[in-house]
Amino acid sequence: MTAIFKREFFAYFKNPIGWVFLAIFWFFCGLNLFVLISAGVNMISYIFSNMMLVLMICIPVLTMRLMSEETRMKTDQALLTAPVSLSGIIWGKFLAAMALFGVGMAMTLVDFIVLGSFATPQVSIFIGNLVGLILMGGAFIAIGLFISSMTQSQLAAAIISFAVILFFYMLDYFVTAVPWNWAQNVLSSISFTSRYSEFTNGILDFGNVIFFASVIFIFNFLSVRVLERRRWS
Repeated sequence: MTAIFKREFFAYFKNPIGWVFLAIFWFFCGLNLFVLISAGVNMISYIFSNMMLVLMICIPVLTMRLMSEETRMKTDQALLTAPVSLSGIIWGKFLAAMALFGVGMAMTLVDFIVLGSFATPQVSIFIGNLVGLILMGGAFIAIGLFISSMTQSQLAAAIISFAVILFFYMLDYFVTAVPWNWAQNVLSSISFTSRYSEFTNGILDFGNVIFFASVIFIFNFLSVRVLERRRWS
């Protein structure tokens, strides 16, 4: 898994995708900070509340090549027969994407420092938002990796990943449109927006942490199953 991680992480910087991801991510982070400060907003929770939309745009760019590139270049067969477990392949790629995402997240520290010059820093709220954003980003990456494992087209992987992530984002808006209470409870419980909103208030709820961790494990498990089927096909 370590070898896969190193290979994938450094590959991001050997082709434009890694740099494009960082450029887009940092641009939107800076734009978000500039707009809110210009509007007189100096609360870190407002900064992070808009970051979910940034992730929806950036994460599909980050994950679209993870497996689709292997399939397109016909290197997936060599990878599948390498002396590494299928779970090691998936988790190595996942952690490489998470590492680059972590590099992008460094910009939030700049946001925190800048806001600290306008008002007293809200450390607990910053930590809560940071943890929530990392967990949600991990869930988005796991979804994108799963989609990428099912197609050899990077463009298709990016578009479908965005659509799936958008679906989970929009679930919160469908809650009031459903007439049944049980359905409202189900939709609300799997809504990324509802789960993430508590983090923006600095609340580290164990149930929300488990939810995003479960999404990560479920989609990575599904990615392993896709590779397993491909290995024996």
